[in-house]
Amino acid sequence: MIDARLNTLIQWLKGLEPSWQLDLGSLCPASADASFRRYFRIKSKNPQFTTFIVMDAPPQHEPLDAFIQVDLLLSEAGLNVPKILEKNINEGFLLLNDLGTKTYLAELNGETADHLYQDAVHALVQMQLASKPNVLPNYDETLLQRELDLFPDWYLKKHLGIDLSEVQRAQLKKSFELIIQNNLAQAKVYVHRDYHSRNLMVTEMNNPGVIDFQDAVYGPITYDASSLWKDAYIAWPEEKVIDWVITFWEEGRKAGLPMPSDFGQFYRDFEWMGLQRHLKVLGIFARLFHRDGKDAYLKDIPLVLEYAIATANRYIELKPLARILEATRPI
Repeated sequence: MIDARLNTLIQWLKGLEPSWQLDLGSLCPASADASFRRYFRIKSKNPQFTTFIVMDAPPQHEPLDAFIQVDLLLSEAGLNVPKILEKNINEGFLLLNDLGTKTYLAELNGETADHLYQDAVHALVQMQLASKPNVLPNYDETLLQRELDLFPDWYLKKHLGIDLSEVQRAQLKKSFELIIQNNLAQAKVYVHRDYHSRNLMVTEMNNPGVIDFQDAVYGPITYDASSLWKDAYIAWPEEKVIDWVITFWEEGRKAGLPMPSDFGQFYRDFEWMGLQRHLKVLGIFARLFHRDGKDAYLKDIPLVLEYAIATANRYIELKPLARILEATRPI
């Protein structure tokens, strides 16, 4: 754990030690994610906080502005997000309260899923009700297209060494156009963008704790639902997923969110949004391995691929995309 940033971080924490009664010797890694950020946990003798989370976000790669902005937005909306207790913007450090160690991924099972997902739906509706335009970046056509391009560039070409034929490239282009057309036609709300089982914490009060929201945007209303129930890290039977999406749709409509009156249309939007996300994720997981040397996500590719194939096969206009995806299945 000896590195220049860690030494700088420890010096910053030494200055906070008296105020927060920090135990500097207890500093240990809490988690790392798919970006340049990393997190530490540190113990305290403070009666209000037994542990804290320390975020290390190198300013040249992960400026803190977005995290701080979205943290405030979600807190004002009533969500259980980390409280920013101390900040060092110049060097890229935050001291946060600790939302615990129980992720949804670790706690979800046949007995807990309905209750945990109901809490996640309630928090999601709260966040979407707080939505206003021109506050967060727009999830526009350019961004949607840039994300989709990760699939041919990193998953097909770099990871699998597949060069598409001219016909296949045309088919992929047409499929992307149809997907983006659907995505942009949906009502717009605040989008967490990674609202899934690894970023939701099981908490005693105001469950769930919500983390990793710094990439939030203003975009399609089904995006976070597709992250939640078409999760790259855990899969459920389709009938369960439909039931949970119905719950979200009903609660959202009752609260006044701009959802279609026809559930069939809403579920189609949910599936097409999920397809956009899964194509992006295939590219990202490949990029994390080839560019960043992170191989932990390779094991999650088969599930993401199966989600994408199943959705593409359900819609006649996406059948050519389904054929391209099926050709990438491991033999």
